[in-house]
Amino acid sequence: MFFRQYYLQCLSHASYLVGDRSTGKAIVVDPQRDVDQYIEDANAEGLTITSVYETHFHADFLSGHLELATKVGAEIVYGNAAAGRVDFPIRTMKHSEHHSLGRVDLEVLETPGHTPESICVVVRPEGPGSEPYAVLTGDTLFIGDVGRPDLLSSVGFTADDLAYQLYDSLHTKLMLLPDTTKVYPAHGAGSSCGKNLSTETVSTIGEQRKTNYALAPMKVEQFVEAVTQGQSVAPLYFLFAATKNRQAYELFDGAEEINMMSLAEVLQAQSKGAVVIDSRDDMSFAAGHLRGSINVGLSGRFAEYVGEVMEPGTPIVLIGEPGTDAEAKMRLARIGFDNVLGALNDPVKTFVENPDHVERMSRLSVDAFNERINTIPNLALVDIRNPGEVELGSISGARHISLPSLLKRLAEIDNQQPVVVFCAGGYRSSIAASLLRSHGFADVSDLIGGYSAWSAMQPQ
Repeated sequence: MFFRQYYLQCLSHASYLVGDRSTGKAIVVDPQRDVDQYIEDANAEGLTITSVYETHFHADFLSGHLELATKVGAEIVYGNAAAGRVDFPIRTMKHSEHHSLGRVDLEVLETPGHTPESICVVVRPEGPGSEPYAVLTGDTLFIGDVGRPDLLSSVGFTADDLAYQLYDSLHTKLMLLPDTTKVYPAHGAGSSCGKNLSTETVSTIGEQRKTNYALAPMKVEQFVEAVTQGQSVAPLYFLFAATKNRQAYELFDGAEEINMMSLAEVLQAQSKGAVVIDSRDDMSFAAGHLRGSINVGLSGRFAEYVGEVMEPGTPIVLIGEPGTDAEAKMRLARIGFDNVLGALNDPVKTFVENPDHVERMSRLSVDAFNERINTIPNLALVDIRNPGEVELGSISGARHISLPSLLKRLAEIDNQQPVVVFCAGGYRSSIAASLLRSHGFADVSDLIGGYSAWSAMQPQ
């Protein structure tokens, strides 16, 4: 048997290539959109990818099932509950149905809860009667957590309804597997698909039985409360991506060169509603940037945060360090944001030559921040951290609006007041401050080092 995990750090996303060396057949499970790595690795191992398994309709990334189907002719496989819900040909498999690659056997477990169509895939290396090697759990079971059941609350399912189904899926299906079965989920720490995901990317059923809070002995009502409370606000683009994963979307061409744009072209696009995303680091952005642009540093969870500060489908223009535009475009494509018009050519030179279109951003040290609090009576403080972070402490007088909610809640902040935004460490606050500036807030600053820096300087 051949088995390989691929982990995409910037989206906390795990995908898998599973193959049978005796027959040369292989499958890919939950692929990212840029699929060449799976094809290259399969070819190197003498394998042919015959199927793509999707554990559910993903909300946090646009999957590469259509790319693999087109490039290698792979059949797309979902659980039975996906039947009739997609715009492209699929094979559906029922609970306990097996798929033989040769000696390697794959068994589908229908595990609704995170979504109605969720499945897990049990991998047995020596046929259907052999001991399981692993179970690929998608977003049903994570290391240290389970898939959040609240993402479909706006499309006909309540979080409680799905949580009850999730409890049943875990205890009457997954937990019946041997304790030695390896657990390989679709996500790790940092993902918004749960609230307590581990940095580990593999575990076992036995280990999760002992350490996962959601698998502790409890009644179903207690489980429902435990998994529905304390979830972060889902990023704005999640519903868009989940919907697009069901559509016959246009394939991504990673070889297509990015369109380099003059300042005049960028300004024209901006005037017609395009969002300008500056992927440089926060300090470079603060020193000088195109007026109206939003700073989302490429070094962090770039695509996810872009998906939190703009409406899906809006045209995008990129500004970045030399040689980074293609990477930024690829990362956006991974969440289905394909409408990239191009990138500003030579930003530094352009800014120097066109100072009238450039502005700076105010960033405050803790001392400068404290001075502002003491001298400006109507200063508005906005804490953009997630609810779980805020529970650990905040700054007196701060209004909590988490970053994924900010675009929809701008009207709650007086744009005539001076505003200071802060997060945990300073990365997200630069995003939020630039978002406010792009929507007409005149006096906006962010706190360098965030709440961590501020709390470290408070008397013990």
